[in-house]
Amino acid sequence: MTNPDIQAELSHLQKSPGFWKETWLRFRQRKLAMLALGYVVFLGFVAICSPAIVGTKPVICKYKGWIYFPALGYYNYKWENPVFSRDKFRRRYPHNLKEKDPESWAIWPLVYQDPERVVGENEWPGVAANPILEEGRPSWLRDSQPDENGLRPPVVLFGTTDNGIDVFAQMVHGTRTALMIGFVSMGIAATIGVIVGAFAGYFGGWVDAVLSRLIEVVMCVPTLVLILALLAIVDQPTIWHMMAVIGITGWTGIARLTRAEFLRLRRADFVAAAEVLGVSKLRIIFRHILPNALAPVLVPVTFGIASAILIETGLRFLSFGPPGPSWGSLLQEGRSNYEMWWLIVFPGLAIFSAVLAYNLIGEGLQEATDPRLREGGRD
Repeated sequence: MTNPDIQAELSHLQKSPGFWKETWLRFRQRKLAMLALGYVVFLGFVAICSPAIVGTKPVICKYKGWIYFPALGYYNYKWENPVFSRDKFRRRYPHNLKEKDPESWAIWPLVYQDPERVVGENEWPGVAANPILEEGRPSWLRDSQPDENGLRPPVVLFGTTDNGIDVFAQMVHGTRTALMIGFVSMGIAATIGVIVGAFAGYFGGWVDAVLSRLIEVVMCVPTLVLILALLAIVDQPTIWHMMAVIGITGWTGIARLTRAEFLRLRRADFVAAAEVLGVSKLRIIFRHILPNALAPVLVPVTFGIASAILIETGLRFLSFGPPGPSWGSLLQEGRSNYEMWWLIVFPGLAIFSAVLAYNLIGEGLQEATDPRLREGGRD
């Protein structure tokens, strides 16, 4: 066969897809997993844009000739410019902006409600104060006519708590808490688990024995008890303390899976070739073996995110945990008054749907990366 014939034959050959591309193609064929992934992306969008969706602080405003972004204070109170504290705004922006600077302007969130306090009467011009107790039903179940003072009822899409704090605002900002604790804690757990499992599986011998005993010891530490002990010791516990504890105690399953993959791959031909070429052990571990061992590790990470969300909401439901908007805190408030059903239904649905979505994603990844399914040629 001549060279032109060989070139013609090669031109008709299709490039074989890589492992990750093939995994993505298989994952896309699972409709429930893709729907769950879309829902998680939507939750991420809500978490990132929560100050622009609902809040009482302007997303952007011009005050005394300067441009400010007060809504960043919802992410971190230090990010809110201190000029508003010095001018005694007291978190009431609509009236104070016009009163203290008539030339000011502002772009407001879509819904004027606050996740941490009650919105008072006429705080937003022409709108009454938030209702309290059983009167705090969702807006679509209440009379929308103005009261005797001509004030319109406030927009409370999911109702209010006993004290009149908007449930929709707490749920939107609580999404940020739920996703943060899931991703950050599992990021910590995955980092520790992958490193420990990789070293145990590659080096073997006494290194494997010591690290395996460490894994077994950490498995015996109850996460909830450790979090409760930390909350009792730390003067001002934050959500970051909770993330750290969940991450430090939740890496054992990831480490065991990584160890098993490294034990399987360390005798592979490409590893032997790298060793013969004089490649350093760390480069072999992290550059050559780890990319081929990551697929099974992603499955427990997704399940771990769902577990972290359940731990955080469970602690808030039991009245433990740092202050701040949370789905579990709303459930805890609804426990004391079953007539306020909206405090149970809406956050309960949010927790259920988020955990279900992560579990469906984990199941989809498990099926898409299962070598037995690929070898069998079936989905």
